[in-house]
Amino acid sequence: MFKRIFVPLDGSTRAEQSIPVAARLARASKGSVMLAQVTDIPILYESYGASLYTEEVVDAQIKEVEDYLKTMVQSPLLEGVKVETSTLFGATAQTLLSMSAMFKADLVVMTSQGKTGMKRWVLGSVAQKIARHSPIPVLVIHEAGAVPVGPRPDSSPLRALVTLDGSVLAKVALEPAAQLLAALSPDTPGVLHLLRIVKTPPLNVKENDPQSIAHMQDQALQKAKMYMRSIVEHLHAGPIGKLKLAITWSVTLNDDVAETIMRVAEGGEDAEGAGMPGRCDIIAMATHGRTGLQHWVLGSVTERVLSATRLPMLIVRPEETAFQTASEEKVVAPHAL
Repeated sequence: MFKRIFVPLDGSTRAEQSIPVAARLARASKGSVMLAQVTDIPILYESYGASLYTEEVVDAQIKEVEDYLKTMVQSPLLEGVKVETSTLFGATAQTLLSMSAMFKADLVVMTSQGKTGMKRWVLGSVAQKIARHSPIPVLVIHEAGAVPVGPRPDSSPLRALVTLDGSVLAKVALEPAAQLLAALSPDTPGVLHLLRIVKTPPLNVKENDPQSIAHMQDQALQKAKMYMRSIVEHLHAGPIGKLKLAITWSVTLNDDVAETIMRVAEGGEDAEGAGMPGRCDIIAMATHGRTGLQHWVLGSVTERVLSATRLPMLIVRPEETAFQTASEEKVVAPHAL
């Protein structure tokens, strides 16, 4: 369960869209929320490369941020939730990462865009930096997308799509996604949908006839389906099985992994497998995956999906032990995101 939720703010209403989600998660775990804001020191003028400030201006800037955070603490959205606040100066992404570590957070919840201007920071680029480097899961909520809290008009279950590529690294997103889903949908059991996208096997069109090509593609799909069945069986038998979530899966053959993920998640497209239950509400991905001719680079795919989708996205960075395991399997891990 996520017990310590870290929420970066910048003074904008758009950034505040993450607060209801953080509050729901904190209530589910009886945990706490930290509202944090990083602000730049106002530069009055520069002389020979040295920036000079006045104590009055700095104090006024600090007070403005502190007053804003105090107002947020009193928000009805956070009623009954233990809330802490923090204000620091510095480079936004790096300072927020340090603040989340000091808070001992186990989840960051933030909006993908924020207010711009002299005293504000562009939360979109900050969200990408934090997603790349945060050692804890990051839930990014798109400012123009839906927020996965509150009663659903059609009483349908909350659905989370978890992408897998057959690697140990990709599987690290499974448990955080299941915990998030269970916390956000306490009344109606959520649906955890696993998606495996198989890239077209390397073929020599001149040497392989259409029947042979079709056979090789079918073999790749059948192998992926066997893998997915084993994953689902393992999940049912482990801690995720105790969360009472419905687990579905699908497999499809496509070379454009990022586009396929968004099409399946946002359109509810049914791929070859046990059936797609409908449009998903959350996408969950690891920041790394297996590389090679038969696998896709989950890092770059994650960044493409994060930049394009309007669905909330849970991004999980594997721990060093996962990389060591992957290395032992002769998996080459790409750069983050």
